[in-house]
Amino acid sequence: MTTPSYEELKTWDHMHVWHPFTQMQEWLSEDPIMIARGEGNYLIDIHGNRYLDGVSSLWCNVHGHTHKDLNSHISDQLDRIAHSTMLGLANIPATTLAKKLVDLASDNLTRIFYSDAGSTATEIALKLSYQYWQLKNSPQKVKFVSLVGGYHGDTLGAVGVGYSELFHHYYQPLLPDTFRLSPPHIFRFYQGMTEGDAVFAATNEAQVLLSQHHREIAALIIEPLMQGAAGMWTHPISYLQALRDLTKQHDILLICDEVATGFGRTGKMFACSHADVQPDVMCVGKGLTGGYLPLAVTFTSEEIFSAFLAPHHEFKTFFHGHTYTGNPLACAAALANLEIFEEDQVLGQIAPRIAQLKERLQTDFTGLVHVADVRQCGLMVGIELMRNTKPKTSYKPEDRIGLKVATEARKEGVMIRPLGDVIVLMPPLSISSDEMTLLLDVTHHSIQKVTCQAS
Repeated sequence: MTTPSYEELKTWDHMHVWHPFTQMQEWLSEDPIMIARGEGNYLIDIHGNRYLDGVSSLWCNVHGHTHKDLNSHISDQLDRIAHSTMLGLANIPATTLAKKLVDLASDNLTRIFYSDAGSTATEIALKLSYQYWQLKNSPQKVKFVSLVGGYHGDTLGAVGVGYSELFHHYYQPLLPDTFRLSPPHIFRFYQGMTEGDAVFAATNEAQVLLSQHHREIAALIIEPLMQGAAGMWTHPISYLQALRDLTKQHDILLICDEVATGFGRTGKMFACSHADVQPDVMCVGKGLTGGYLPLAVTFTSEEIFSAFLAPHHEFKTFFHGHTYTGNPLACAAALANLEIFEEDQVLGQIAPRIAQLKERLQTDFTGLVHVADVRQCGLMVGIELMRNTKPKTSYKPEDRIGLKVATEARKEGVMIRPLGDVIVLMPPLSISSDEMTLLLDVTHHSIQKVTCQAS
């Protein structure tokens, strides 16, 4: 098949495609970068320009693009079957993957429910948690608790527990009433507390809220160790452990949203492992297939699963599903992904890259005039830019500082995408030492150039 010309593609894109999280009025005035292929940790556009994939194609690519083993597993599965429903049927890749995932997760997570994205994994977690308490004769437990700024997806249930004023204010009348906890960074960054005092204040707030309202709370949901879309805000291991203790104490389910933090991003397979925390429900997606195909999983405990077991006429079934639930092709990709983790000892291989990243961030970025905060957890990084760091004064939205930094980096062959004026770095786990140096050199230079021009 003949590839259309760039001008044809640009015209068709501008006429027909609505891009996510994009102000389309601005987009229609630009020449889009049209990605044609990938190679290792690089994206290559239709003109042959190469860009280091500094955000893993939205936080999901793990082992690089066009990985031969991933490609081979998917191709082999295509020769067998691409899709069959799981309503009343099972399939080999989905069943095999379930066993491997359960073996990787904490001991209490023994059941998984397949879906296709982080949002749908969250919806399943919320619905399971809600129905669980109805089946356990606790019909008053109907509310959820989340962290201020938490992000769990863009379907309505996920929005309800992960509200962002910027993203979701138009939908406020549709959303359920949810309790919000202030995470430690609210006290540390905005109120100037020490990290220890900030954790104490945040934990105390949680203790008060949960003790007062536990009879009506079904579950607490959290992105463990790193709140992603809120601005790459970290919280200490001790805070996650404290919330696990409090939810157990008050008979509240704990849902850990590991869609962004799972599959090695924090240096361990799952972020919960750093804290030795066992959630009641866990959501994963993004890196599950190595960044190749849409697939997500909601883990649950045997206790939750057993509440749904009953004779047919009692209608305790979990009436939920998706057309492509447990898609064999996506599950084959996930199996290949896990095989690469094991055979290449990926978690051990990334430890030097995490250390390299930490050293460069501390020595080269923390002292920059307009860098107000640097946050890192494994290979997840947020660099907060402000017009003034003391006192803290943000840039105006129309300054578009974060976007300008990303645009400048693109000129030097590095693809990054900011969250407002927070520069996000989340490279593939397969990034080499030289590629990490390139990523950090270009990011550093781009921040300096743009912020100096804006001063």
